[in-house]
Amino acid sequence: MLEIIGYILASIIGLSLGLIGSGGSILTVPLLVYFFGLNAILATAYSLFIVGISSAVGATRFIVRGQADLKTAAYFAAPALVAVYLVRRFLMPNLPRVFFTVGDFTVSRDTFILVFFAVVMLWAAVKMVRSGKPKSAVGEKSSPNFLLIIIEGIVVGAVTGFVGAGGGFLIIPALVLLVGLPMKKAVATSLVIIAVKSLIGFIGDVQNLDIDWPFLITLSAIASAGIFLGMFLGKIVDGSRLKKGFGYFLMIMAIFMILRESGLL
Repeated sequence: MLEIIGYILASIIGLSLGLIGSGGSILTVPLLVYFFGLNAILATAYSLFIVGISSAVGATRFIVRGQADLKTAAYFAAPALVAVYLVRRFLMPNLPRVFFTVGDFTVSRDTFILVFFAVVMLWAAVKMVRSGKPKSAVGEKSSPNFLLIIIEGIVVGAVTGFVGAGGGFLIIPALVLLVGLPMKKAVATSLVIIAVKSLIGFIGDVQNLDIDWPFLITLSAIASAGIFLGMFLGKIVDGSRLKKGFGYFLMIMAIFMILRESGLL
């Protein structure tokens, strides 16, 4: 039963990416851990592939329509993909199995990763709930600050590598505020960046892990189908309202993960 619900929720990953350009990817790890029983390392690896493939599907459509800023994507993606690959290839396989012990409570590698992930999720949820339309999003073009874009690319790449999320909630504000892209173009460009860095990060995992390809491809196909639905609904639905609702849902998920991993549930 849990697996059936998991497959249904997989479509929401793509739906969110297609509709609001972010948020859905951050559901992938808890989906894989709590509905399919994967450990945290494998879940973050699979998440990179699923998010990368579904984002690539959406990004291709935006590129064909000329809606993505490929020059900006290159500036952002280049440092991000280096950071995410290094984290997945060298940091994750060498994390200690036990971080520390306090009395009878042991913080394992999986617990640490999932609690850190939950904190990132909670922060992303708060940003979604509180976000208004940035001033630059309504058409004011600012001078691109490519140094800051590169620095943020490194940070986003490192976070992506550790938690296995696409990072659209970090990328889109950067593209809007640092580059001055209109919101729709920022969403399209974000999908290009997410696709490239997620799939490059996954290459680091292929060298370290045994991959269940049939399962992974099935989930990726479901998420990819969801992204087409999201792009269609984006033409007729107010994405800002859905973004807030999705933010509240992420808050609940994050709190559940923290309580579950701390042994309170």
